[in-house]
Amino acid sequence: MTSAIDGSPDESGLSPICSRARFTELIEGLVADFAPKVFAIVQEYGDRVDAEIIAWGIAFDDRAEVVDVDGGLRMSLETPERALVAFRSGDAFTEHLVWVDPRAATRTDQHQDEQ
Repeated sequence: MTSAIDGSPDESGLSPICSRARFTELIEGLVADFAPKVFAIVQEYGDRVDAEIIAWGIAFDDRAEVVDVDGGLRMSLETPERALVAFRSGDAFTEHLVWVDPRAATRTDQHQDEQ
C-alpha cells in the first residue's frame, strides 16, 4: 500500500499519480488558482489629506466576506463593491476598495531593519 500525506497507509489501494514533489506542486497550483482575493476598504479624508484602512475583506467567486478593523462588524455581501456603501461616512470622506498587491508593500521586516 502507498502512504498518505501523514505517513499512514493509503486505505484506497490506489497508486499515487506522481511523485511527492510533483503532487506538492500540483496542490500549490490548485491553491493559487482558486485562492480568494484580499482587499481593503480605505477611507480617505478630504482630497488626499489622510487615509486609513477601516475594513478587510476576501472575495470569492460568488460572494465577499468583510470585517471592520475593530472586529465588531462582519458582513457577507454579493460583491466587494457593496461594502463601500456600508462604510460611507459623510461628505468629508471617500471610501475606496483597494485590492491587495503584495509587490506594493513598503514595510520591511524588523530583522531586516536591524541588519
